Amino acid sequence: MVKCATGLFAKPSSPGDFCMAIVCLDLKFHGQARAIAAYAIPYTQGIVLVDCGPASTLTGLQAALEAAGLDWRAVTHVLLTHIHLDHAGAAGILAQQGAQIYVHPLGAPHLVNPEKLLNSARRLYGEHLESLWGDFQPLPAESLVTVQDGQSIAIGKLHVTALHTPGHAEHHVAYLFEDVCFAGDLGGVRRPGPLYLRLPFVPPETHLTKWRTSVQRLQECGARQVAVSHFGLYPDAPAHWALLLRLLDETEVWLRANMDANPPLETLTARYTSWLRQQGLALGIDPAVLDEYDQANPALMNLLGLQRYWQKVIQGK
Repeated sequence: MVKCATGLFAKPSSPGDFCMAIVCLDLKFHGQARAIAAYAIPYTQGIVLVDCGPASTLTGLQAALEAAGLDWRAVTHVLLTHIHLDHAGAAGILAQQGAQIYVHPLGAPHLVNPEKLLNSARRLYGEHLESLWGDFQPLPAESLVTVQDGQSIAIGKLHVTALHTPGHAEHHVAYLFEDVCFAGDLGGVRRPGPLYLRLPFVPPETHLTKWRTSVQRLQECGARQVAVSHFGLYPDAPAHWALLLRLLDETEVWLRANMDANPPLETLTARYTSWLRQQGLALGIDPAVLDEYDQANPALMNLLGLQRYWQKVIQGK
């Protein structure tokens, strides 16, 4: 069965291949529940993780594994959806203890030599980079396995399919296992409760057209469940993808209505925040829950990503 903070959802087709349930791990980012998830797939020879979180939540990862009756030292493989620090920041530490790290070919060089990765993150987080995300440890090249689009990954008797899914980041990968799609950040930000999503349009590689194409591809794969990094695993993948595509279309319309006049970023941020909240209220989402979404996926960061997309892709600057 698939075990998550929101309940028990799926039964693997070959239960003899597994030691126990797939576990959604709440990493308790700076004490916040349901902020960052990693996923554990125990098997007879150890544990496969899908993402591992930042270095700053290593103790949270250890505690979540221990609460599930697992030992973090048994992690043998980490499947990274992408290399942003909230997903891959602890990968170097896990590699030091022998874990193999699976990553998109475009992301691999930046794990070995993280200078560009860290400089990009520092432009967003400034002096708070280390306190937020911890100390990123470069990975030895021999610990990395680059995954090709459509590749079948065999780990013991587990079989996982990797799909390149650009949109949130050019190097983003989604993983299909049984009837679960591990969608990383491409799947948006979601909380337990009524179906509602926010999309993380972070710079520098947000691309709405590619995002839409990637989601349509995942739709066609037919997975019944979707696991997102922020936060949880849900049994309604078709409805999830349909809403996500609608939000991408509506965001494109909003951009064209608001970007042409080139208003100040502060004005755009206020408009965008108001627009998002109006969407949520129209769906009957509690204002307190919307506050959680505002905190989990800050409007200003999204506007920076959307502004870059508008200038670079739409205007071709």
